[in-house]
Amino acid sequence: MAPNIRNVAIIAHVDHGKTTLVDGLLRQTGTFRDNQAVGECVMDSNELEKERGITILAKNTVVTYKDITVNIIDTPGHADFGGEVERVLSMADGVLLLVDAAEGPMPQTRFVLQKAFSHHLRPIVVVNKIDKADARPEEVVNEVFDLFIDLDADEAALEFPVFYGSGRQGWMTSDLAAARQGGEGKDLHTLFDAILSYIKPPQDDPEGPLQFRVTSLDWSDYVGRIAIGRVHRGRVKSNDRVVHLSRTGSQKEVNLRGIYRFVGLSREETKQIDAGDLCGIYGVENIEIGDTLASIEHPEAMPIIAIDEPTMTIVMRVNDSPFAGKDGGKFLTSRHLRERLEKELRVNVALRVEQGATADSFKLSGRGVMHLGFLLETMRREGYEFAVAKPQVLYKEIDGDKHEPIEYLTVDAPAEAVGKVIEILGNRKAEMLKMDRKGTFTRLEFTVPARGLIGVRSRLLNATAGEATMHHVFHGYGTFRGAIEERSAGVLISMAQGQVTFYALDGLRDRGTFFTPEGAEVYEGMVVGEHCKDNDLVVNIVREKKATNIRSAGKEQFVKMPPARQFNIEDALEYVGEDELVEVTAKSIRLRKQYLKETDRKRSDRSRETV
Repeated sequence: MAPNIRNVAIIAHVDHGKTTLVDGLLRQTGTFRDNQAVGECVMDSNELEKERGITILAKNTVVTYKDITVNIIDTPGHADFGGEVERVLSMADGVLLLVDAAEGPMPQTRFVLQKAFSHHLRPIVVVNKIDKADARPEEVVNEVFDLFIDLDADEAALEFPVFYGSGRQGWMTSDLAAARQGGEGKDLHTLFDAILSYIKPPQDDPEGPLQFRVTSLDWSDYVGRIAIGRVHRGRVKSNDRVVHLSRTGSQKEVNLRGIYRFVGLSREETKQIDAGDLCGIYGVENIEIGDTLASIEHPEAMPIIAIDEPTMTIVMRVNDSPFAGKDGGKFLTSRHLRERLEKELRVNVALRVEQGATADSFKLSGRGVMHLGFLLETMRREGYEFAVAKPQVLYKEIDGDKHEPIEYLTVDAPAEAVGKVIEILGNRKAEMLKMDRKGTFTRLEFTVPARGLIGVRSRLLNATAGEATMHHVFHGYGTFRGAIEERSAGVLISMAQGQVTFYALDGLRDRGTFFTPEGAEVYEGMVVGEHCKDNDLVVNIVREKKATNIRSAGKEQFVKMPPARQFNIEDALEYVGEDELVEVTAKSIRLRKQYLKETDRKRSDRSRETV
């Protein structure tokens, strides 16, 4: 038992203020020097996390309060990163459940909380953003209690303490009346006291034979691979000789070259870490997530961390468009892609990579469009260039019947747009479970096939004038719900390579909306817009006006084109059709047909019809 340690994970939905609260905990325990320059959301160190305002990669930090070491573990807020969530919770002894005082518990909160209860972790509930004008803390606490009941929480978990406050302002209190008046004490000390008193210290035995399980990996140019995890039994010492028990079943004696302990947001060398604490170990080659380091006398492996199976797959291939290698990309070949994907597999346990149908293609399976999209965007920023096909869901056969992944979807929409939302989702085989009024918005909850969510976000935003918000989480496998209507609109396809002209855009404005602005470079077979009808249309978007010496008799007018529609990777993956690809380069994201020449597309269509 380690009485001077607390291991606590923070659970919250996207944008409920989790990372901001961690900032306050770090500042109020003196983790930062007085003269240290620190920005906001310091735990979201990844560039994509800062841009999107969400946590994707699980990280941990350490603060000291009343001589007690508190390991604070930040968890991802989205179900697509369930691989990260599972590993994080295996290191914790309790959780802080953070909920928005207006929005209440959301689907992703439900997902991570269910994982926490499976680990028998005790929760502390924090109602954040109490200063919001539409805050409804009493109702939110009741909703949390109902959620705990739905998740079959045990009696200990149902006796949870509740705190109200503002993570951004840096205060929490258990007194709701005081919270409405702006807090008591103006700090987070009451929350710290609750962590020390309510969350039990680690019950691990420091005198037993060593057991250390790897939950994440890091890399240093100085020491190589660093295995991060929790010492579940015994003590780990620098230069110890231990047994490396691989999750594949192999065993090997190895020497530990060194140990890191975590201090604030950084780490430092140490000689020994006792049971119950977290650390980083280096010097073990080929160590992977889920592996165990154990004593030579009792080489006992810990249970392998169960990771949710992939539900969606995409095919990545070498970019063979006319613009390949001309857009800032540094890594273009299949060898480059293979090496990068193999590197990703070392740390991304929810990802699967297989060889594709051709030598220059790879089949990637993951937890959803966001999970796969995050990897693709990261590779793009690193200078990789490639093309990807439309995502496909992974089906299962259970008792002879075809089953598919089902998502639990929550949509908040204006009351006047509820009918449109229900119609759109009904066409995608969604089944509505609940409808509640939340202030000026209505919250709708559905179960919907994962394939029905591909491309639905843009439709909901169009139908609600951009006001709808949607969140979804993996619900389980259910019986196949039948065919879903594909994208109803066709696309506009460029017939030539060149530069987009205003003259051509103006002449085609009645044909649909455009994805490429004036002056952009396009090539034959590139998707340049959405057709206003359900068929594809080949257009000349690079046509120039013929110069003559005859002036038009009509009055000259200033004509302005609407802005071109922009895609990020996830939007593009949701939009493309079966015969299209998303071309991803360092500077651009383009849509294109798999076959660039019209004659090849017609030949492919005929061959499909004969089959």
